[in-house]
Amino acid sequence: MSSHPFRLVNVFTAAAQALTGNPLCVFENGADFSDAVMQNLARQFNLSETTFILPSTRAVARVRIFTPNYEMPFAGHPTLGTAHVCRALHLGGDALVLETQAGLIPVHADGDRWTLTALRPSWRELDVPRDELAEALRVEPGDIGERPLWVKAGKEQLIIPLESADAVLRVNPVAERLSKITSEDGQSMAYVFAFTGASTVQSRFFFPQIGAYLEDPATGSATANLGGWCVAMQRPKPLKLQISQGAMVKRPSTLFLEVNEAEILVGGDVIEIGRGAISL
Repeated sequence: MSSHPFRLVNVFTAAAQALTGNPLCVFENGADFSDAVMQNLARQFNLSETTFILPSTRAVARVRIFTPNYEMPFAGHPTLGTAHVCRALHLGGDALVLETQAGLIPVHADGDRWTLTALRPSWRELDVPRDELAEALRVEPGDIGERPLWVKAGKEQLIIPLESADAVLRVNPVAERLSKITSEDGQSMAYVFAFTGASTVQSRFFFPQIGAYLEDPATGSATANLGGWCVAMQRPKPLKLQISQGAMVKRPSTLFLEVNEAEILVGGDVIEIGRGAISL
């Protein structure tokens, strides 16, 4: 048997407090594992994502990202959390590039606040009637705001504006209905949000797992896609937003989004809370 070190970090923490934000397990040397073992380790930890650091000829490191059920090409909090661990391992400094299946992702830090540069977004219209979408979310048709879109700034997700923070808090997905509204890769994920001020947003994100829908404490990929939605809607730039997520699952999280003429930036605070090793 051999020992395989990992670190536990929280990403997008609220006020830089431990035990907030989205938890992540990062294995320091993913080259030790087969694809099947990586998937089984992600299932063992049962976090929303587990990442594995591997060598790269194109970047500081290659990162593979697994949910308990499948591998993802890109996700925001795993990218930022893995960058934090790469710096701790002296693989890079405050500015580095990570290789993901979706492409090369530049990441930089100011202290323990990490920010990624998202891929250039694309979008397409939602071909589902408003009434059907409202039924899938268990809200009223009037709660849905202008122009829900499929947006992809790394991973395609459904970005749904709602008319109020109250409507965001009332969302309670109907799994059977929402599962029929799928992205280009056959996944059914919904990000709902409402502006609560000129520069503040309340959001929630739902994703499928074994026949049910779970709620994510903080979702960097969807925040990048919110930036893409703002681009599609021709919101004035530069745009800076502070986003609150996770309160409904008792994991308050804070995310920062900046959209300028050249790029979409997603940031948040990262804290390491533990280390260990698996023996296999």
